[in-house]
Amino acid sequence: MITAIHKFIPMDIPKVTHQQKRVNFQTRSFYEDKRLASARDYFMIMLKSLVPEKPLEAPILLKVMWCFYTKDKRKWDKYKTTRPDLDNHQKLLQDCMTKLGFWQDDAQIATLIITKIWDMEEGIEITAYTL
Repeated sequence: MITAIHKFIPMDIPKVTHQQKRVNFQTRSFYEDKRLASARDYFMIMLKSLVPEKPLEAPILLKVMWCFYTKDKRKWDKYKTTRPDLDNHQKLLQDCMTKLGFWQDDAQIATLIITKIWDMEEGIEITAYTL
């Protein structure tokens, strides 16, 4: 097992999630509002330096720890059980990683471990490798 990616990215985690797409009822299509498009662009910029030289091959293990800032030292390293919903944040992140070329398709992810905690520094810790 060779770790292709293991990095903590300090960042302000966007509060908007993939679940917040809009619907145009006239054209019956989905679209991203400005906040979601801005969050997607932000993720793309923050992830760009982590893109492997060649896309990871299936099967892939992806582990992501979402660290949300709090001043309260008693909460550090404790699970965060308030919004935003973990799966909605994760979808946006994986879509960005796919578009950047971490892998060909996020269907290649065979194992997904995601955690949401309170921490002294806000950011995302990403580990990904081929199983």
